[in-house]
Amino acid sequence: MLNVKTMTKLRADALLVKDFKIVVDDGRSHSVCLDQPFDEGSDMGPTALELCVMSFAGCYATIFALTMKKMRIPLNELSIMLEAVKSEKEGTITEAKMNITVKARATVDRVRRAHQLTVKTCPVGLLYEKAGVKIEYNLQTQQQ
Repeated sequence: MLNVKTMTKLRADALLVKDFKIVVDDGRSHSVCLDQPFDEGSDMGPTALELCVMSFAGCYATIFALTMKKMRIPLNELSIMLEAVKSEKEGTITEAKMNITVKARATVDRVRRAHQLTVKTCPVGLLYEKAGVKIEYNLQTQQQ
């Protein structure tokens, strides 16, 4: 029997509106305005690279919440603060530090296990890893 993997196609359209304002759309009625900071643009939205960093934080949070739900762990609060470093030499992100704060009714070991599973399966995090970005995760847990 063949090992057939399911493939999902994702879509993105980009439309230059004016100067550096660009609207990106996912083809499912969701859009975001990208722009450059005031020195070049009108600062009407994040830059594309900032959106990439935001996507990583959002992806981690989503996968972590889904993992906690599958593990039947009540998640009371989750916050992510992600700082990324853009190297002028490389021209892109080379380092990322994620601070994760979790409040849940679970042992620290179970929350750590959910974190480990999240790191292994977060699609945007995997892209960062494959791109060679050095990632540091700092997990803080509070039992409730």
